[in-house]
Amino acid sequence: MTDATPWISPVTLCRNGLRLEPLGPQHAEGLAAAARDGQLWKLRVTGVPDPGDEAAYIATALQMQEAGSRLPFAVIDEASGRVLGSTSYHDILPAVKRLEIGYTWYARSVQRSHVNTTAKLMLLTHAFETLQAGVVGWRTDNFNFASQRAIERLGAKKDGVIRHHALRRDGTVRDTVMYSMTAGEWPEAKAQLLYRLAFYKESTPC
Repeated sequence: MTDATPWISPVTLCRNGLRLEPLGPQHAEGLAAAARDGQLWKLRVTGVPDPGDEAAYIATALQMQEAGSRLPFAVIDEASGRVLGSTSYHDILPAVKRLEIGYTWYARSVQRSHVNTTAKLMLLTHAFETLQAGVVGWRTDNFNFASQRAIERLGAKKDGVIRHHALRRDGTVRDTVMYSMTAGEWPEAKAQLLYRLAFYKESTPC
């Protein structure tokens, strides 16, 4: 692996009527609409852009991509073209084939649907089966109990808590709960994710 052949690069992933495509400035309006669905910027434990800040949010994500630390996606409903939210690979460490999945948020109307499970299945399949990652990690706010439960349902194991770790949008300092899944744990986790998604018809691959 050299600079000419990076370990990870932009990719489009499709499954179950959902498409993950590289995030770009063209998604700003769609992200704004998704955030309005539930006024998500008011949640203190997530990183959803405030109204009017979508372009800056995307620019920051693309700067991190340029630096090699993040690969951001827009989450799209294939049938309507509607932007449902965003997610990313981040904290990418090619030398040890480790990355994390995060910066994830969805419009309230698609929360508690198949969307998150399908997106995670695509991201994990690409990470473990295409990129041959050794481990995939997650991190979340100690008070974001919904996120913790969702990560645990994927089959990830809790690694621990980093105390006094990061600023929240309201200026308070959070503890960060860390999770991971190893390549050896992926086959069992994949089987469970496929079981959970068994009632959703497969879409044509991208």
